[in-house]
Amino acid sequence: EKAFQKQGAATAMKKVLGKKGQKKAARYWKSVGLGFATPKEAKDGSYVDKKCPFTSNVNIRGAILKGMVVSTKMKRTIIIRRNYLHYIKKFNRFEKRHSNMAVHCSPAFEPKEGDIVTVGQCRPLSKTVRFNVLKVEKNQIFGNPRKVFMLF
Repeated sequence: EKAFQKQGAATAMKKVLGKKGQKKAARYWKSVGLGFATPKEAKDGSYVDKKCPFTSNVNIRGAILKGMVVSTKMKRTIIIRRNYLHYIKKFNRFEKRHSNMAVHCSPAFEPKEGDIVTVGQCRPLSKTVRFNVLKVEKNQIFGNPRKVFMLF
């Protein structure tokens, strides 16, 4: 990463006086709307992420989806698994299917494998990433989360 980063939107604001006269840098944050609360870490934290929907100019629009976290090995990007059922007309039955999706995860969240995340569509952030994490629900899935089939 770069040696020194600062929030682009907060540079236009003046310094804000904190407790006991200490100078505290102004922090830009916003609500993404749609009933999703802004995390406390986004308001009080010191991270700088130009792809975060809470602290930068990335807007959430379009689809809102849910999925299970299967990988957190990348920096600020996670892989979620979306399970669904596909109907086979010939046999009058359903088959299990899944699709994996790369999602940008703000440093305000710390999801673990097996957690259920709610993601919102945004502009393309990279070649494969078009969604941003909006909410993380802790989940107790024992064993390999890839093997568990859950519909949300």
